[in-house]
Amino acid sequence: MVTALSISQRFFLGVYYNTYIYSTLKNKKMKPNIGITEANSKAVSVQLSKLLADEFVIYTKTRNAHWNVEGPDFHSMHLFFEAQYGQLEDMIDGVAERIRTLGHYAPATLKSFLELTHLTEYSERKNDSLGFIKELLEDHEVIIEFIRGNINAFANDYHDLGTSDYITGLMEEHEKMAWMLRSHFK
Repeated sequence: MVTALSISQRFFLGVYYNTYIYSTLKNKKMKPNIGITEANSKAVSVQLSKLLADEFVIYTKTRNAHWNVEGPDFHSMHLFFEAQYGQLEDMIDGVAERIRTLGHYAPATLKSFLELTHLTEYSERKNDSLGFIKELLEDHEVIIEFIRGNINAFANDYHDLGTSDYITGLMEEHEKMAWMLRSHFK
């Protein structure tokens, strides 16, 4: 004879089953099997972590410009910086997700970003638009050079054509953002 289980018995069995499944899967390393060796994916992830830090620092500096710009061009520059930090926000997410795609963890603390970045956190300047633009332009150019220096290495040394292609697209986005900033000085 089959008896119906009480609600508490069904709950206990559900919790037990889910715990068993979770612990079984947790003990199996679910490493990506995407044709890149562990050593190569680690090396690429280290460089991507530096890029992520740069992206986060320039994002923060662009937010600062958006919040603190002053002068007769305030409104137009406020909107301009808002558009730029929106682009950077998407780039940050993309770089972090690429690191995770390769099977590694993305750095996610301010301390780690400041340790990894190639950029300076802050420089003394007036809060006028040209001061912010000059500083952000220099930062974009540093990022462009860093990315450019990794495109061939990712493809040829680490056999990661996907990340090489991905950062080529990022470089192009930074080049366009730099052009937009540079155009204010013409």
